[in-house]
Amino acid sequence: MENNMSLQATRRQWLFVILASFFVTNAVTAELISNKLITIPLEFSLGDMRLGPFITIVGVLPWPIVFLITDLINEFYGYKAIRKLSWITAAMIVFVFVIVSLAIAIPAAEIEGAGTASDAEFRKVLGQGRWVIMGSITAFLLSQILDATLFAWIKQRTGNRMIWLRSTGSTVISQLFDSYIVLYIGFILPGTLPADALWTIAPVNYFLKLLIAIALTPMIYLGHFTIRKYLGHESHAAS
Repeated sequence: MENNMSLQATRRQWLFVILASFFVTNAVTAELISNKLITIPLEFSLGDMRLGPFITIVGVLPWPIVFLITDLINEFYGYKAIRKLSWITAAMIVFVFVIVSLAIAIPAAEIEGAGTASDAEFRKVLGQGRWVIMGSITAFLLSQILDATLFAWIKQRTGNRMIWLRSTGSTVISQLFDSYIVLYIGFILPGTLPADALWTIAPVNYFLKLLIAIALTPMIYLGHFTIRKYLGHESHAAS
């Protein structure tokens, strides 16, 4: 019995390390690549109104994994765990941007035929402005804490039932704030994009995240099943 409890505790620890590693990596990656806008070549009509193609931030690509891991950590390790991890991740995002800034400040070696990036090329790809960094970190922290809070609130009222409601419901609300905050602080406030971009790019960004959250519902259930089987039937979230 004691050996089984020790094995379960070890598995819980390593599972958290793995989930947290993926969470931090994907969140940092999303923030690092978010200064690029992409076009989604979709067009459709609503009556006389034609919509598309759409423009959004390429940083939405890693977020499906962040959504999934946020819910799994909240489910099996509790609200406090995901809240602390969100603060740690925000600190890691700041750390990465500090290192990138130092790398930009150091002049590139001019070696003919080397094929490496020049200072201008390096700065253009990785040199996000301070407003973008502030917007990204602010949006990340607020959306993650809101997501974790809503998730825990819904779970208190539904118990272990209706996994889809607490997973998708918390994401739907939190990402609404995220989509608008990051665009406003990072691009609209400093004047990088015109003000009307907030009402064209942000809704597309949010709609994509909404579709992703809905599409991930089966993966949420698969993740719950796999983790419960791995940890044992006695697994539960920490308070």
